Amino acid sequence: MGKGGDQQERVPSGGVGQGLSWEEIGQRDGKAGRDKWLVIDGQVYNITRWSKKHPGGHKVISHYAGQDASEAFLAFHNNQKEVRKYLKAFHVGHVIPSEWKEKEIVKDMKELRLTVEKMGLFKPSVFFFAFQIFQIIGFDVLAYLNLYFYGVSFSTFSLSAFLLGMSQTLAGWTQHDFGHLSISKKTWVNQILHYFTMGTLKGASSRWWNHMHYQHHAKPNVINKDPDVRLELLFVVGKKMPKTIAESGKSTMPYNWQDKYFPILGPPLLFPLYFQWMLFYYIFTRKQWLDLAFCLSFYVKFFILYIPILGIWKTLVLMEIMRVIESIWFTWVSQSNHIPMEIDEDTAKPWLELQLRATCNLEKNMFNDWFTGHLNFQVEHHLFPTMPRHNLHRAQPLVKSLCAKHGIDYKVKTLYGGFKDILGSLHESGKIWFDAYYHLKDDL
Repeated sequence: MGKGGDQQERVPSGGVGQGLSWEEIGQRDGKAGRDKWLVIDGQVYNITRWSKKHPGGHKVISHYAGQDASEAFLAFHNNQKEVRKYLKAFHVGHVIPSEWKEKEIVKDMKELRLTVEKMGLFKPSVFFFAFQIFQIIGFDVLAYLNLYFYGVSFSTFSLSAFLLGMSQTLAGWTQHDFGHLSISKKTWVNQILHYFTMGTLKGASSRWWNHMHYQHHAKPNVINKDPDVRLELLFVVGKKMPKTIAESGKSTMPYNWQDKYFPILGPPLLFPLYFQWMLFYYIFTRKQWLDLAFCLSFYVKFFILYIPILGIWKTLVLMEIMRVIESIWFTWVSQSNHIPMEIDEDTAKPWLELQLRATCNLEKNMFNDWFTGHLNFQVEHHLFPTMPRHNLHRAQPLVKSLCAKHGIDYKVKTLYGGFKDILGSLHESGKIWFDAYYHLKDDL
């Protein structure tokens, strides 16, 4: 695709129905002040102004500017008919017929989606999600009753901290379902449940999570588009980022040691420090006051319950230990699926290839399903982000078959193997940085 073009937002001369080349569409990538066009099913839409109002956030839709967004559009939106009504106002033309030809891998992915829809895999189990909420609240209540009835000692305090950490982690897996609109085709139902689980049950920001996580799904492991791989302050990942950071001269850490300090600085501190700061920063800078109200309801409840038993300082310590437990649990699970995989610039790959190069699975068993919140089926989740997680394993054989047809590697690891590969990939990336950085210094 070509770059450049004017910086004016306009309808192409010749009328709305004019055919447009991929070269012209590619120039509308939103960079350097240019406008933003994207393609859905061969039709071209100018989303320059709409991107600022996009419910999923302006960045996630902007990441497809100048590209074909058909597969991402299908994956993210449950109610296609309703959403397509809004597209008419942004329509500026269509891709020239001679340049519009779907690849076989795209056609096969569409067919796979139709198959899993017919199998009923997008239908949620109310009982399943009700049980998840029961678990979360149940462990929360047990943590409080443990201290209330048995008093404060090292053992009771530690047990309550662990129970709270468990409750918070399970709430994290469940809010993930609601955030992905997995429980209902009515968006507002999912949003209310997401505000409740993310805000009232966890003390976090629903809107901030949407802003960050949707970008990750739209362009997983894509440098400068997936916020989860922007780690260069403490870590470098993949094979390209280490060289880029080394050559920039902006290295802030001895990255060749990152596999050693990751267990100390990464998992334990992600939630208590980074996430805690970023979610409130997002709320206040974006003026998300409803989000703030739900978020604060968690802290009001927590302090009312525990300060009379523990006092202020021990309550704060309890909260921090809870956050550390949750952070360690979440980070090891979530990074085992992505950090060891390919991390690269955006090359506009088809959906199946894009997700599989950046994602792997962990083995299925009862413990792994519970411990990972079914994110051991990360591949299927990334291909079908709105599919309820209890159905992901049923889609796995079909996904494996499609990957085999197109020669795409479908990776499944043990839980231990996934965790081990995090450190192995960090070690490899650190070595690439070390070689590039000190080679550059020697040259100077």
